[in-house]
Amino acid sequence: MTEPLVRVAGLHKSFGSLEVLKGVDLEIGAGEVVVVFGRSGSGKSTFLRCINFLEDPTMGTIEVAGIKIAAGSPTRFRRKQIQSLRKTCGMVFQQFNLFPHMSVLDNVMEAPRRISGDSAKDVKDHAMALLADVGLADKAAEYPIRLSGGQQQRVAIARALAMKPQVMLFDEPTSALDPELIHEVLSVMRSLAKDHSTTMIVVTHEMGFAREVASRMCFFHEGVILEQGTPEMMFDGSRLPETQRFLNAVM
Repeated sequence: MTEPLVRVAGLHKSFGSLEVLKGVDLEIGAGEVVVVFGRSGSGKSTFLRCINFLEDPTMGTIEVAGIKIAAGSPTRFRRKQIQSLRKTCGMVFQQFNLFPHMSVLDNVMEAPRRISGDSAKDVKDHAMALLADVGLADKAAEYPIRLSGGQQQRVAIARALAMKPQVMLFDEPTSALDPELIHEVLSVMRSLAKDHSTTMIVVTHEMGFAREVASRMCFFHEGVILEQGTPEMMFDGSRLPETQRFLNAVM
């Protein structure tokens, strides 16, 4: 049996007296697409942000691609370890967070240009190939303000892929989009999952996407994974009333 690409063990996260994550354990294999879902405030986004240490876990361990970091000391004391772990994780946020003063191409090139050590030509060629993959090669010279929300989020996906991560983290990537633009982003994510076998952890309420693409679904409830299973198990055979009520509300 192959080792999990992502291993989360005993993860707790508190903000002052408020405990948001209350002991989360999850292992994810290479090529899996894991959809994380649940009500607002259940800990989904905090879980994702702990994986790449945008939030410092209070307790537990995070391991990605063999890089294992235990909670307990501030980020500044483990900067090199965390930087190494972050190189393995690309992240796409609810808001697109593109640099407004940079062109689309420069946004995608910025991180590898500074960090990867690749030649300028290789960085540019890779960035253009990624923009082509998300259907935006013709927008390379444009600035973010001239793009629709769906186009900006597709650029954000290309930018996250530019560092050649082993895991892609998506934090409600369609929640800031108008309904008619959501399909643009989901189409790119479907391609990553199906055509490129990209390992993905996706926080989303898009249950149609989950049913079609997910290898596994994890229902977060009050800071724990209350139930998990394949889409078939979750949609057609969920055992718990909390899961059933949530799915009935969003379907």
